[in-house]
Amino acid sequence: MCWWHNKKAVAALVLIKIGTLMKKGTVVVVAIVAVVAVVAMWAIGVNNRLVTHDENVQKAWAQVENVYKRRMDLIPQLVSTVQGAADYERSVLTEVTNARAGVEQSAVDASTLSEEQVRAYQQAQDRLSKAVANTIKVTVERYPELTATQGFRDLQTQLEGTENRIAVERGRFNEAVQAYNTALRRFPASLLAGVFGFHKKGYFTAPEEAAEPVKVEFNF
Repeated sequence: MCWWHNKKAVAALVLIKIGTLMKKGTVVVVAIVAVVAVVAMWAIGVNNRLVTHDENVQKAWAQVENVYKRRMDLIPQLVSTVQGAADYERSVLTEVTNARAGVEQSAVDASTLSEEQVRAYQQAQDRLSKAVANTIKVTVERYPELTATQGFRDLQTQLEGTENRIAVERGRFNEAVQAYNTALRRFPASLLAGVFGFHKKGYFTAPEEAAEPVKVEFNF
């Protein structure tokens, strides 16, 4: 009888020990799950903030493309108007036509906007800006009778207004990119940015001639 009671006592102790271990294991599991949940929520928050910044950049880029497209649409009108002038230099029109074609070929992936893509796009657009400015300058200098027409003056005004708008939208785009790139580099977002597929985006920069001193000439 004593042996039987001892056996029951040992079994009870074993069951108590197992119960204690199960409770400890449950606590450990709960703790691990809690840590994983906190890390997951943090990662989701980082991703969402970067997504917001990325959307702002793409929105600003869409506005840049809109104003550039506006200028692209005005180029054929400029060429058509100037072609009406007698014996107009073909080289000037060829310059602006080729520059416009170069812009059409400089496609940019709006979801990437890498530094290389933005730089190539800007170079093509800057070449077009110079070509347009040169066309208007030559026309004004050599064909005053053409520039006196209302149609040419209106077209010139639209082009100048578009150039101003381009400068504004490029500035806003750079602000959005700055906010995005800053969020990307900040800790702890920098640990997960690459994992989530977020990478640094490119800025518009001032053209090279902006660093040159402005020549002021008075021709009386």
